[in-house]
Formats: sequence, structure tokens, C-alpha cells
Amino acid sequence: MTLISTEAYTQLPAVAPDASIPYGEDANQFIDLYLPEKDGLRPVVVMIHGGCWGERYTAKPLSGICRALADDGFAVWNVEYRRNGNGGGYPHTLLDVAQAVDLLRSVAAEYQLDLTHVVVVGHSAGGQLALWLAGRSRLAPTSPVYNPNPLPIRGVVCLAGVIDLVNAAAQGICGDNLPLFMGGTPEAVPDHYQNASPMALLPLGVRQIHIVGDTDENMANVQPYLEAASAAGDDVKLIVPVNTGHFEVVVTNTPAWEMVRESIIELQR
Repeated sequence: MTLISTEAYTQLPAVAPDASIPYGEDANQFIDLYLPEKDGLRPVVVMIHGGCWGERYTAKPLSGICRALADDGFAVWNVEYRRNGNGGGYPHTLLDVAQAVDLLRSVAAEYQLDLTHVVVVGHSAGGQLALWLAGRSRLAPTSPVYNPNPLPIRGVVCLAGVIDLVNAAAQGICGDNLPLFMGGTPEAVPDHYQNASPMALLPLGVRQIHIVGDTDENMANVQPYLEAASAAGDDVKLIVPVNTGHFEVVVTNTPAWEMVRESIIELQR
């Protein structure tokens, strides 16, 4: 069994979007939009890439699955954002993805988007951002990332997410990138983790499907979150594809991708 390597993932060919829409002045503040050919209201999939919040990893490798989902009838909103090394980190990255998702309201009429059917898909560190988008309505008004009227999310498909940030810091997940992203350790800046970690925002109040490969080390971060989310009353489900590592879930020619696709369709119903 040969799993997809990090290098192979970063070299996946780019698939051109139907439109590219800026939401800020920085070169990393844009959305690539993939549209189905059908007319009428289009359900929306928001795609959030991972990469340990680092500048090396971009939204480009997810463009293949974005086009595949557009072919299935979804409008796909593939979000690029500022990361460690190019102006990102707490709170800027959170504000970026929030602004990018809320921009859907401004373009819904032009692109025939059905904002009652918005599902967010996040991979790896993007899983943290995806779940945070679903749970940000629970933030205190005093939070620097608070928004009184966030766009409602129907559900989240979280792919090998880094979703309990305190636990992830203790485990050394993403190495120095996590404390760099958060502006310090959980002990030094506990309020940052309280505002950013999906674990701290439970219950999120949306359906969640978590998909983690059977060889993916991120399972150690996901399992405690699932137990806490279920105990808090959230509707959560775990799917574990076999012979699957960290990247098979975001590549269209794998058995794991079909599970991801079916999960998106399930949450869109």
C-alpha cells in the first residue's frame, strides 16, 4: 500500500475556477468559485484547505475535488486565506475565512447560490477553520473574532481535522506552526485558544461528519473531540476509510473520496 505523500499532494494539478473573487487587498484573500452547468438555485460547498496554517500550502491542490463537486451540482467556494509567513495567524486567519464565507451573501443572486444549503468542508488544519465557522455564533461579543450575524452553516464535513487545539499543542501536532499560528502556547494565551478551538465552542449546533483515514495520526486529536461533542449534544459521525492516510480524502480517484462525496450529499439533504 503506497499512500499519497505530502509532496505528491502539493503537486496535484491546478484546475481553473469559473471565477476568482477577492475579499480583501492581500494577494491571499480570494475565493475560487467552481460552478455547475445547471441553472437554478445551487447548494454551496465551502472548501477550506489545510497545511498546518503555513504559507507553503495553498488552496490549489483542492481544485480537483472542487471541480468534481461542481460536476455533481454544487457551487464550490474554495477559500484562500492568510497563513503563517504571509500575514496570517490569530486573529487574522479567522477573520479572513469569516469574511470569505460571509461574502456569499453579496454574490448569492449573481451566481444563483442557495444559502440555506451551505456545507463547509475542511481538511486537516482547515478542519479547525471549518468547525470554527460553524460555531462562531457562540463567541462572546468581547471576542476579537466575534460577528453578530454570521452566515448560518448547515453542516461540516471535517477531514482529518486538527480540532482540539489545546490537545494538539500538547501532542506537538504541526510542530511550531500551531503556537506560531495562535500567538503562543495555551498557557501563554488561553483566550486565543478559547476563541479559536472548536473544542472550546461546543456544542456547535450543526451536524458533523468526521472522516479520518485508518493510518492518519490525527485520529488521536479527533477522537476526544468527538466524545466531547457527542456529550454536548452535537450530531457527530465518524467514518474511517481503510488503507487511507492524510491526503487520500481530498483526491478524487480514491475510495475515500467517494465517502467524502457521499457525506457532503448527506449533509446537503
